[in-house]
Amino acid sequence: MLRRLLSAATVLAFLCAPFAISQAGAPNPDSPILKAAEAGSILPPAVFFRGQSASIQARNSAGIHLSKDALLLVALVDTSGYSSSIQQKYQAYLITESSIEIGGHRLAPGAYGCGFIANNQFIVMDIGGHDLFTVGSKHDAELRRPTPLQILPSSSANSFRLYAGRSFVELTPASGALQ
Repeated sequence: MLRRLLSAATVLAFLCAPFAISQAGAPNPDSPILKAAEAGSILPPAVFFRGQSASIQARNSAGIHLSKDALLLVALVDTSGYSSSIQQKYQAYLITESSIEIGGHRLAPGAYGCGFIANNQFIVMDIGGHDLFTVGSKHDAELRRPTPLQILPSSSANSFRLYAGRSFVELTPASGALQ
């Protein structure tokens, strides 16, 4: 009897785990932004980029509900196995299920490497490590609590800021409106 009770409790705990994880980040139902606890629970523990797997830093992740059926997720990655030339550019993994725009460049659904680089630039690469585009990034001296990675709302409608510390770029759903 005790064995059955323990088995039932284990199954119940397993089935309820996704609900506990989703509550951990205390999501704001009025905001499409996913905090690290929410995004980290969705992201895989390791991602593929330029012929290698890299562990993600779930504690340094974020996301956006672009629509009812589409997410954008981003996380810092451990690039210790990559050459120094790749490490300088490849800091984060970005996955989008819907088209977005960054600095006037349209990014189709897919998985990408990205990073904030010298001279206030943000670079996006395909998973083969090929540069797709580079845009200017900005510095936010007024940001109260900079973290290694976060997404915050922008002052522009339907736009968000992807931050690494105080550096940021604006992300906009390509359709121009969140659903």
